Amino acid sequence: MAASIHPWLTEFVQRLQQQNLPQAQAAGGLLTDSELFELFESQLASRLLDLQSRLMQAAGQSFYTIGSSGHEGNAAVAKALRVTDPAFLHYRSGAFFIQRAKQLPGTTPLYDMLLSFAASSDDPISGGRHKVLGSLALSVPPQTSTIASHVPKAMGTAFAIGLSQRLEHQGRWPRDAIAMCSFGDASANHSTALGAINSASWAAYQQIPMPLLLVCEDNGLGISTHTPNGWIQQQLSQRPALKYFRADGSNLAETYLVAREAADYVRHKRKPAVLHLRTVRLFGHAGADAESAYRSKQEIARDAERDPLLHSCAALISRSLFDHQQLADYVVRQQQRIARIAGQASQQPKLESPAAIMKAIVPPPRQTPLPALPGAEQRRSLFNWDKHNLGKRQHLAKLINWALHDLMAQFGNLVLCGEDIAKKGGVYHVTQHLMEAFGPNRVLNTVLDEQSILGLAIGMAQQGFIAMPEIQFLAYVHNAEDQIRGEAATLSFFSNGQYSNPMVIRIAGLAYQKGFGGHFHNDNSFAVFRDIPGIILLCPSNGHDGALLMRQATMLAAREQRVVVMLEPIALYMTRDLHQEGDGGWLCDYPDPDQPIPELGEPAVFGDGEELAIISYGNGYYLSRQAEAKLAADGHKLRVLDLRCLVPLHTDKIIAALDNCKKILIVDECRRRGSLSEELFTALHEARPDHYEISRLNAEDSFIPLGKAAYAVLPSADQIQAQARKLLGATS
Repeated sequence: MAASIHPWLTEFVQRLQQQNLPQAQAAGGLLTDSELFELFESQLASRLLDLQSRLMQAAGQSFYTIGSSGHEGNAAVAKALRVTDPAFLHYRSGAFFIQRAKQLPGTTPLYDMLLSFAASSDDPISGGRHKVLGSLALSVPPQTSTIASHVPKAMGTAFAIGLSQRLEHQGRWPRDAIAMCSFGDASANHSTALGAINSASWAAYQQIPMPLLLVCEDNGLGISTHTPNGWIQQQLSQRPALKYFRADGSNLAETYLVAREAADYVRHKRKPAVLHLRTVRLFGHAGADAESAYRSKQEIARDAERDPLLHSCAALISRSLFDHQQLADYVVRQQQRIARIAGQASQQPKLESPAAIMKAIVPPPRQTPLPALPGAEQRRSLFNWDKHNLGKRQHLAKLINWALHDLMAQFGNLVLCGEDIAKKGGVYHVTQHLMEAFGPNRVLNTVLDEQSILGLAIGMAQQGFIAMPEIQFLAYVHNAEDQIRGEAATLSFFSNGQYSNPMVIRIAGLAYQKGFGGHFHNDNSFAVFRDIPGIILLCPSNGHDGALLMRQATMLAAREQRVVVMLEPIALYMTRDLHQEGDGGWLCDYPDPDQPIPELGEPAVFGDGEELAIISYGNGYYLSRQAEAKLAADGHKLRVLDLRCLVPLHTDKIIAALDNCKKILIVDECRRRGSLSEELFTALHEARPDHYEISRLNAEDSFIPLGKAAYAVLPSADQIQAQARKLLGATS
């Protein structure tokens, strides 16, 4: 045989020729001859692709060798589902992907997958950015290293499919679709998977439609760690409202029968189910993994005898569809075919420039018009509950609430979700009355699990909703930050802009809460968001801007398919006064719904002085305004900039707002190390070297303690005033 053939395949072909196969498993007449061959063909193609990938890697043509070998029984799962059922796939799902492609004539899964192996820019799903299984036409959103981070959004998608029917919403996937999600036995232990499975059960237990099919492909190993015998069955078979099915992935007929039963149950009952599919793992975890370091030769040999490809070959021969030599010849021909396709794929162009690589970070905007603003009569009815406050200046929380009322009336596909946001109206009452106005299907209380909240939002967004999840406190987002960093923000990048998940993530946060909470409820760091390509982070300091930025965030999600974080300063939610008690200096008029929205990244400017500019945001802007008033009383002419958009920084707009100011004080309530002020200082210096005299005022590099001690590590108005006087060259 040719040297380019993988050694395993040489031995496999010899076994066929020597008629050394296991006893054929009973098929029960469930699969016709043509169906059995069709599934075997998908299994074989997946195996040969795995082997070809390793040959390509040895030649420097491929870069990622986690394969599907031993898991090819999932081809039968694909056959039991529809092409319109969104499938969130484990990385060992090559046979599933190939089999699903057969449901859509004209697809070329082998060439497409080999383009992905070769990281070619012609790869139709990721454009050469990663080896992923994905396709817009096949309803397979791409996943990368799916430990378990895709399970929450699969759960969210299942919920969103049911929600589409209740709200008569035309989503990406039809109302009778089911969401499918596959994962490994080791991933079943991950908190992300456990939280999502719990959320699916929690919803189904309350008779909320949750058409979700979970497929646990159990090969008994997590890299080198063995899964205890019986653990997966014990863990997954006893969950409330989650029906358990089990099949042997080496038996195509059994797998197809059980998968079809499970899919039918989910589709007709609209309840979740788990298919526990027993598989084996062949060739180690990935290309560089030497199983002999942690598995005995006997154990490896036992699994090799459970190879689903061997059992499928035995089934074909038992039906006289091939004899042993004919089947060996067929396998060799298919290998030669895939080698030829691989030769073509490896020669296709690659990504080369930063611009080409980064093009897909932000999805292409939609050209669809925005829905009409609510009319006067509709708004009178909508705000009748709060008519005693209309026409009066209000604080930040109230004006964000009013903006949400207007936005939900305008955008019928806008859905809010989060802990305590419905009848209670949120911890700070920002969402009060919205459930009464728009119903429980658009204002959703969730479990206390931030990973599930964000996964729910991603699933809803992929189904065509504008999702608006709330994270109750900024520190809570760290429990689930990868749902933003690794899932929401990367979907466009790894799908070359074909998939997107438009959403506005509302987060109550930042510091200066009087005596409340300590570090966990008084968090002054949002550094996690500053390192995520493609997301937008907005932060209002007052009610007027709160309303405008909430509208801007929603429109960015609706029209540009963006992931937007709205960081709302808790300490300013109810703030009424600026300089002294009773002055009402921080109350604002509600901007009319048709008032123009500022350009993204354009700071708000107070004052037109040129002696000194103070740049800040959120609480820092509020304190800077207090300091500015005292400095102005001494005759200094300043201006104060409220950044409003914190990620990305729009340096050109900031410089334009500075005008002729050369002395700059940056006030940042976050810690000196890792804060926005570092980026802003650098950006201003790089844009205009040696032009500005810049100073920073930050919080200390400390966690925030409880009570009044918090103010010892946070900037104050007095500190702002003192540092400004230093820059001005004046005495205090």
